[in-house]
Amino acid sequence: MTQDQIIIFALFGAVFALLLWGRFRYDLVAFSALMVGVLLGVVEGKDAFAGFGHPATLVVALVLVVSAGLVRSGAVFLITRTLVDSSRNLGGHIALMGGIGGVLSAFMNNVAALALLMPVDIQTARKAGRAPGLSLMPLSFATILGGMVTLIGTPPNIIIAAIREEQLGEPFKMFDFAPVGGIAAIAGLAFVALIGWRLIPTRGDDGAAGNDMSDYIAELTVPADSKIIGKRLSEIEEDAEKADVALIGLIRDGKRRYGRARSSELKAGDTLVLEASPDALDEFRAALSLAFADEKREEQLNAAGDGVDVIEVVVTETSRLAGKTAQAIGLAWRQRTVLMGISRQGKAIRDHVRKTEVRTGDILLLLVPKDRGPDVTEWLGCLPLAERGLAVTQDSKVWLAIGMFAAAVAVASFGLVYLPIALGCVVVAYVLAKIVPLSELYTHIEWPVVVLLGSMIPLGAALQNAGGTELIAGALVGLTEGMPAWAILTVLMVVTMTLSDVLNNTATTIVAAPVGIQMAQSLGVSPDPFLMAVAIAASAAFLTPIGHKNNTLILGPGGYQFGDYWRIGLPLEIIIVAVSIPAILVFWPL
Repeated sequence: MTQDQIIIFALFGAVFALLLWGRFRYDLVAFSALMVGVLLGVVEGKDAFAGFGHPATLVVALVLVVSAGLVRSGAVFLITRTLVDSSRNLGGHIALMGGIGGVLSAFMNNVAALALLMPVDIQTARKAGRAPGLSLMPLSFATILGGMVTLIGTPPNIIIAAIREEQLGEPFKMFDFAPVGGIAAIAGLAFVALIGWRLIPTRGDDGAAGNDMSDYIAELTVPADSKIIGKRLSEIEEDAEKADVALIGLIRDGKRRYGRARSSELKAGDTLVLEASPDALDEFRAALSLAFADEKREEQLNAAGDGVDVIEVVVTETSRLAGKTAQAIGLAWRQRTVLMGISRQGKAIRDHVRKTEVRTGDILLLLVPKDRGPDVTEWLGCLPLAERGLAVTQDSKVWLAIGMFAAAVAVASFGLVYLPIALGCVVVAYVLAKIVPLSELYTHIEWPVVVLLGSMIPLGAALQNAGGTELIAGALVGLTEGMPAWAILTVLMVVTMTLSDVLNNTATTIVAAPVGIQMAQSLGVSPDPFLMAVAIAASAAFLTPIGHKNNTLILGPGGYQFGDYWRIGLPLEIIIVAVSIPAILVFWPL
C-alpha cells in the first residue's frame, strides 16, 4: 500500500469509528476528516469544497424544501384525511399507512415523508386505543422502502446516479431504480403488513407519551363560498372525527346554540366551536376550507406580507391579558393578532373565544404576522411554549403545489431538464407563490446532511484517486473467486447492508459505489447491476435505530429499545436480498 492509501484508509477508519461511537455529530466528524485530508495532502486544496456544489448535495437540499412546500400546501392532508380510518384493524392500517408512506417517499425525501405521517399515525393509534409503537416501526420501514423506487426518494440513489455520471459518463434516470426498488419495496411492505408488525414487542402504552399536544377550545367560521353551507352540523361529524376534532357547538348571530345545534343547517358566517390540538385544528380547517373566527383579520394578515405564524403562549399573573378578554385589550387591532384557541385543563369555555376572560395558566393559540411572534408574546407579557413547528396549511394552493412538482418530475424523467434545475425551479415557484415563505426557505434544509455530503464526496474521490477502491474491490473479488454472479452480488449487498446498519447510509454509499464499479471492471461485466445492489443495500438499514434517520425519529415516540429493531429488521433484510438479486439479474443483466 502507498502512503496516500494508508492515510486515506486511516481517515475512513477514524470516521467510521467516530460515527459508531456517536460522541460527536456526524457532520463535524466528516468535515474534520476533510480538513485533515487536505492538510495531509490526500485531498487537493482546490477540490476540498467541491462536494458542496455537487449535484447530489444540491438535490438533497432542494428535495427537503420541496417536501416542506408539499406539507404547507396541504397535499399530505389531502391524502391522509381521505384514507386513514382509526376503526380499521391494525394489519389493514399498517398496510394502508405503509402504502401511503411508500408512495410519498418515492417522490419526496423519505425522512420528510415519515415526519409528515408520524403525527397522523400517533393520533390514529390514540383514537384506536393502541400503543403507537405497534405501527410506527412498520411506517418507518415503509418510508425507507419507498425511497428505493425513484432517483429522488433517498440520498443513496442520488449519490449512485452522480457517481455513475462521473465514472461512466451518464447518470441513472428518475425511474431507473423502479424495477428493482419497486419489487424490493413491495416485498418488504407485504412482509411488514402481514407478519413483521407481529414481531414487535408490546409494552402497553409506552409509546403514547410521544403525543403530548394540548387540546384547545377554538372557533372556525363558515365562509360565504363554503361547500358545507346547507349541511347539518351532524353531517360533518365524520370529517371532524377523521381529523380528531370534537364538535362542541355552534354560534350564530352572536348567540350560542345548544340543544338544536346538531340539527341546525349551517349558514355563511356561522361559527363552529370545537376542541382540538393545533395540528388537528389545522387539518380540519384545511379539509373543509373553513376560516378562522376573525375572518376579516385573517384576510388582512395574509394580504399584508409574507404570511402568518402560529404560536403558543402561557398566560402569567402579570400578563396584560390575565382577567381580561382578547377583545377588551384590542389584541386584533393593536397587534394584528387573532386568538385561535384557549386550552384550559378540565374547565369548560362557554363564550366566544375572543370574548372569554383569560385566566392565569391558560395556554393560548395565536395567529400572528410573520416573524412577529416574539414581539406579540412580549407585549402580552406571556411565556412562549417550546417551538413545535406549527404552521398554517395553505390549502388553497394544494393543486398548484402538486402540479408544479409533478411537472418538474415529468420534465426531469424525460431528460428535458436536468433534475437539480427542475427542482430548483420548483423551489423558486413555491417561494413566489408563497407556498414556502421566504423567511423559512433555509430552515427546511437539513444542514448537517449537506455538510456530511459535501465533506464525504471529496474524501470518496480521494479514496478512488489513491487506488483505495481498487484494493477493496480486489479483496472482495478474491473472496468471491469462482463464485457465480449472483453470489458475488449477494456478498456485495450483505457487506454494504451491514455497513449501512451501523453507519450513515450516505457515507456507506460514497465508499461502496466505487467499490462496486471496480468489482465489475475486474470481472469484465457491466457495473450497473453492482451499482443497483449498492443502492438497495445502502437504503436497507433496518437492524438498528442509528442506521437510518427514520429509525431514529421513531425511537422515542414508539417507546422502542435498541434491540427491538432487529426482530423485524433481520428477516426484512433477508427478504430484500432474496428478491433483489434475481430482479437485478433480470433487469440489469451482467
